[in-house]
Amino acid sequence: NDPAKDIARKRLVDSEWFFVGKYEGVIIATCMVGYDGHRGCVNYLAVDPDHQGKGYGREIMEKAEEVLIEAGCPKINLLVRATNTDVVSFYAELGYTDNECLSLGKRLIPD
Repeated sequence: NDPAKDIARKRLVDSEWFFVGKYEGVIIATCMVGYDGHRGCVNYLAVDPDHQGKGYGREIMEKAEEVLIEAGCPKINLLVRATNTDVVSFYAELGYTDNECLSLGKRLIPD
């Protein structure tokens, strides 16, 4: 994915659900949240490696969950590459479990 294009697209739809965490004026964390009326989703949750392990990922994820709960969202779906074991462990610590689903996709607009 082209992150610049994805950010530009997100700014057109629910831009208030694009979270940016700053530390001393520098961006250290990001998270894009969506909700289609059925399930919420979290994309691009990331924390600068120099700031990982300090609770910033947990904090921005809690914000994502908070806005989805306020919107009446019953469940969050998120995608993590199975090989990204550090991230799988991070989400497991937050209570997320493997839904044992196959993720299928189709690109509609080439990047």
